[in-house]
Amino acid sequence: MLSHERINRRKDSLILSREIWQPCPADDVEVTLLRLSCSTHCQQRDSDAIEMPGRVYASVLQRASSYTLPPTSTPCQYAVLSAFYCPKPRQAFPCHSSSWSTFRSQHLHYSDEPGHWSQRKQHFSTHQDLAFHLNRVQVNSILRSNEQVVSVPEFDSWGLSTVTRFDSNQLAANIPNEDRRSAATCLHSEGMLFGVFDGHGGAACAQAVSERLLYYIAVSMMPRKTLEKLEKCMEHGRPIPPILQWYKHHADINYRESASLYINHLRVFWQELLESEEHAEGMSPAEALDRAFKRLDSDISLEAQVPLSNDLMKNTAIQVAFAGCTACVAHIGTDSIHLANTGDCRAVMGVQEEDGSWSALLLSDDHNSQNQDEVERIKAQHPTSERDTVITDDRLLGVLMPLRAFGDMRFKWSCELQQSILSGLESRVDVDSLNLYQYSLPNYLTPPYLDVTPDIKYHKLRPQDRFLILATDGLWDELGSEEAVRLVGEHLSGIHLQAPVSRSERQVKLGQMLELLMKRRARAAPAVDTNAATHLIRHAVGTGEYGELCQEKLSSMLALPEDLARMYRDDITVTVVFLNSDLARPHHR
Repeated sequence: MLSHERINRRKDSLILSREIWQPCPADDVEVTLLRLSCSTHCQQRDSDAIEMPGRVYASVLQRASSYTLPPTSTPCQYAVLSAFYCPKPRQAFPCHSSSWSTFRSQHLHYSDEPGHWSQRKQHFSTHQDLAFHLNRVQVNSILRSNEQVVSVPEFDSWGLSTVTRFDSNQLAANIPNEDRRSAATCLHSEGMLFGVFDGHGGAACAQAVSERLLYYIAVSMMPRKTLEKLEKCMEHGRPIPPILQWYKHHADINYRESASLYINHLRVFWQELLESEEHAEGMSPAEALDRAFKRLDSDISLEAQVPLSNDLMKNTAIQVAFAGCTACVAHIGTDSIHLANTGDCRAVMGVQEEDGSWSALLLSDDHNSQNQDEVERIKAQHPTSERDTVITDDRLLGVLMPLRAFGDMRFKWSCELQQSILSGLESRVDVDSLNLYQYSLPNYLTPPYLDVTPDIKYHKLRPQDRFLILATDGLWDELGSEEAVRLVGEHLSGIHLQAPVSRSERQVKLGQMLELLMKRRARAAPAVDTNAATHLIRHAVGTGEYGELCQEKLSSMLALPEDLARMYRDDITVTVVFLNSDLARPHHR
């Protein structure tokens, strides 16, 4: 908890920011940001060098815009909200024996009237017949539009680099995409930082956290002398040495209107570190990750409560605080990885065994109702009278699936504070224009019910550790950890290992033998993508019954209009970090 003196000081610093940071043109804000970071906009690979014909995809979007979902007919008043915050698992459908036409007949029910059809009994209408189909070029264009491939220099200022390269990609189901990703090299301390962020209730919180969290981590690890240099530069108005070298995708965005606020709050943070007698050589990665997660969430909460220099900045702060996001961040040093996770994103290490096979090593735990230890942790924080209501229908208070998250002040603030903040807004802006989800949580008796405290795990790198997969739950809803590691491992090595046919498999009927052969053939299929993250997303969306890539299913899933896409899959963000296994040998004991 923050002391009153500390809170007042931070509030004063924000109010004074009106004088310190005058509203400035976007160009001036961008210059200020560039002082804190040096961005590397990576060239993107375009394997086919062919863009999807605009009119084809435009027609799909046009159709999507004409569909209207009717109000839910279920009596439960929280049904729509629950479905938004964490949709029920999307039913996978087979491709080989049950083709897309079978899926269409089971799930997309056409009526006798032209232009009217229903999806799982929910009716939509359009003046055109639906044609869910994209050709291979169009499929590849969609899948590869957000690709990122970065080769890391062999040497950095700290010696040999542990990371050789990383592949990243995103595939949206929501419009706009609520997932975010970040990658950067620390310039004043050892290591690289990678993060994936899964937003809910809108993209605002994930956007802010993806921009800011890595700065907080890097500052926490910086020694006192470096922090003193930063402070002197700020005091005298001199250019600030870059803190991070960012690796940005060309489509990445920043909240320019809030840049001055974010910089000022970061400065207050390092000023407090300078006042601490214990902060000499900087925090360890584990301490820095824990401190940064908690401090940023505290700043998000405070920014929504204090007066700010303009309405646009205030509105953004409110949107960030009332939305939420989970986060999974890895700090990769010379000989180890520190992993911080809050929520249901996941980090998995790809390990190559001596026989060449691949195995998955989990470096994070999912914070959801499937994790019984997490459920008991939350129940223990509230009176025994609430044991049956804290988590209902596998969701926090029957609404939220992840049990830890940034933002989500609906689950953290008192009812009185929430009402005070929203009442203050109504006199200045149209609250509806902020797209806040207005609802009252059931059994909201003893807040806070949610916190951001990350689980921190340490892993000493070994020669057999070949790559790290960071991904939002949209991937893990479709692929298991072992399957994901196998796909990347075989993509990396180009070798598809097949286990010998067991004795029990030899004693099968003809139909079962066909299924076995289909599964083995699917594993031997050559990779279509050079980007390992795209390779995973392609399999997550387009895998058929036997593990084979089904072009028909992939095409149809990618062509689904916006209203339908979210019913069958989530946003997917994947970053695959390839490690220098030779570097781990001298450190391995």
